[in-house]
Amino acid sequence: MLFQDDSKMKHWTAALKEKKLLYNFFKRLRYNDTGRYEAEFNYISLCGRERNFVRCLDRPIVFSFVEKMSMKKEQPEEWVLQHNHAGDMLVQKFFPSEICMVPETGRVYHPGPRLCGGVGLVADRLSILWTQEQRFIFSNGEEAPPTSFIWEGEEFKLENKLLEKMTDKESGLEVSEDN
Repeated sequence: MLFQDDSKMKHWTAALKEKKLLYNFFKRLRYNDTGRYEAEFNYISLCGRERNFVRCLDRPIVFSFVEKMSMKKEQPEEWVLQHNHAGDMLVQKFFPSEICMVPETGRVYHPGPRLCGGVGLVADRLSILWTQEQRFIFSNGEEAPPTSFIWEGEEFKLENKLLEKMTDKESGLEVSEDN
């Protein structure tokens, strides 16, 4: 969901929901390397002269739905992940073999737009659904990342290459001060 930074309520009713606005905002999203507010805002979305500085708890790209659709007219349907509540305007081709789960957090990631670091977070609702459907196979125990993912009756070996693109905190390597 997208909120203005100074909004008091961070709830669905206060979120910006216009699909065209979300499309334009997230298509322009990239790392903030402007030299301004980089510590507070990791990302920026440029719109003309306007600078929209962005902060998030994890990753700014959040995949919330998976469905079959045609990416281009006259093309066969394929599985895609929709992200950031813009419906079919913001989609990423779904690659089951590139799913990555971090056991320490239970968070699931998938390749995302390159300008935002190439990693997107799979929404908790979708991750929980996949867990309930027993799509993840943990051949090395549940303390290690899953080794396989079941999709359309086929088992895909997971290589967890996304871990290389993630921060130590995201990948579960950063030790918290509580331990």
